[in-house]
Amino acid sequence: MVTNKKKLLITESMAPGGWALLAERNSIEAVKFPGTITTADFQSLLEQHAPVNGVALGVTRFGAAEIAAARAMQVVARIGVGFDAVDVPALTAHRIPLMIAGMANSPSVAEQAMFMMLALAKRGAELHAMVRNGEWNKRLGSVPFDLYGKTVLIVGFGRIGTRTAKRCHAMDMAVLVYDPYVPAAEIAAAGCEAVAELDAALPRADFVSIHCPKTPETVAMFNAARLAQMKATAYLVNTARGGIVDEVALHAALSTGQLAGAGLDVFDREPPAADNPLLKLPNVISAPHIAGVTREALDRMGVQTVRNILSVLNGNPIRENVINKDVLG
Repeated sequence: MVTNKKKLLITESMAPGGWALLAERNSIEAVKFPGTITTADFQSLLEQHAPVNGVALGVTRFGAAEIAAARAMQVVARIGVGFDAVDVPALTAHRIPLMIAGMANSPSVAEQAMFMMLALAKRGAELHAMVRNGEWNKRLGSVPFDLYGKTVLIVGFGRIGTRTAKRCHAMDMAVLVYDPYVPAAEIAAAGCEAVAELDAALPRADFVSIHCPKTPETVAMFNAARLAQMKATAYLVNTARGGIVDEVALHAALSTGQLAGAGLDVFDREPPAADNPLLKLPNVISAPHIAGVTREALDRMGVQTVRNILSVLNGNPIRENVINKDVLG
């Protein structure tokens, strides 16, 4: 039987709003697959359902082998904004656009970064434990401090970094921005101070909040030498990707008093090993890579992911959500 339907493989974790949009299109056949699928099983699934025209991915890897297995791939979409598990050059070589969810989860990640700054400054975990454990009289040994008047250095001034800056301004913080790909005038127009050299800016910051993508350029960006340039009273917050911070160097800095504390939503290995030494430090707060996964963000990402896919199949890709814009001509 000949069919003109476009076939899509969609991770089962996509929110209901996205599935509802797909259900409105009679020309679409959507096949669910588990988000924990192995690489080999995913390739087999693509071969089984080939020709496959599009995929919506969670954390599943995608590259040349998957393109070959699908046989008719037109669009690869991420339900999120990170794409380090996707081989972008392989997609570009086949003129396949890689789509991300745009601004769908940017406010959520910015809020998580702000939350971690506040939790560290206000010693949320420590003070809660004092009350719970009947240690009220120890409170003056862990006096919190204000974000008011402090300086934050935002690394990466894209969708999330710009929103984090706005929230920091609302707390009356001075905002420095390091992003070599954003014009200084654009950063200044947002009320922030552009810094040309990361190393020169680190000693000025009370907080460093990371919002850049994970690329060969940014892997281990925060190594021992960089961490040594930060104030002993400073805090590091990473809601971007694991691997941007050298975890061994970070542990050394935190355990020796070279750095005051850290908030980590992401780790080099996820989930981190139970014996990861960072998790045993009292000056570290952590979360399971969930900054961009709120109830509202999941809904927005599901809908935006389907809109991204349909825009390509309709011949009019949403340009601002395409990572490899070279394929658009």
